Amino acid sequence: MSTYSDLKYDHSFGSGVTGTGGLTKISSVTASSSATLSFTSGIDSTYKEYIFKFINIHPATNGEKFQVNFSVDSGSNYNVTKTTTYVNVFHYESGTSTEFAYKTARDLAQSTADQPILWGLVNDSDGSASGTLHLFDPSSTTFVKHFISRVQGMVDEPVSQESHVAGYGNTTSAINAVRFQMSSGNIDAGTIIMYGVS
Repeated sequence: MSTYSDLKYDHSFGSGVTGTGGLTKISSVTASSSATLSFTSGIDSTYKEYIFKFINIHPATNGEKFQVNFSVDSGSNYNVTKTTTYVNVFHYESGTSTEFAYKTARDLAQSTADQPILWGLVNDSDGSASGTLHLFDPSSTTFVKHFISRVQGMVDEPVSQESHVAGYGNTTSAINAVRFQMSSGNIDAGTIIMYGVS
């Protein structure tokens, strides 16, 4: 029988069970007053799923959106047409207000714009955001490109906020680059790690 450690990331199956699987670290980028954090290599047909892990993303400018966009030309343009959904959950530190809501103003309908994956990130010295984005079968030339993001951050007020974003890049061209940036100002600090899922 497989143990928790077998199933966590790397599968080391017990007797009678066959298969392989796990996360393979491909690359990472670390911000230092960076306008963007981009992955322009390593996204290909090797894996059917890629996971991007955000660790303590800290903006230079208060109250901006942390965003993602995709490229089909190795990063020359980040303008893939997207249709998305955005669900927001928050709780004020003061306990005075909470929310669990679909945010129609934060989704996209056949738009090439950057997709916000966290809204209003605070630039307090102790403020940051962490989370994940899954990109499925980006090299397919048959299907649209689905993605799911879940990000938790400290946003202005101050508030604990979690955003669930999902959608698809409406293209049958292979996506081969991904860019993350703030809606205005730099990413002051933080690391993004890209994994392939086997």
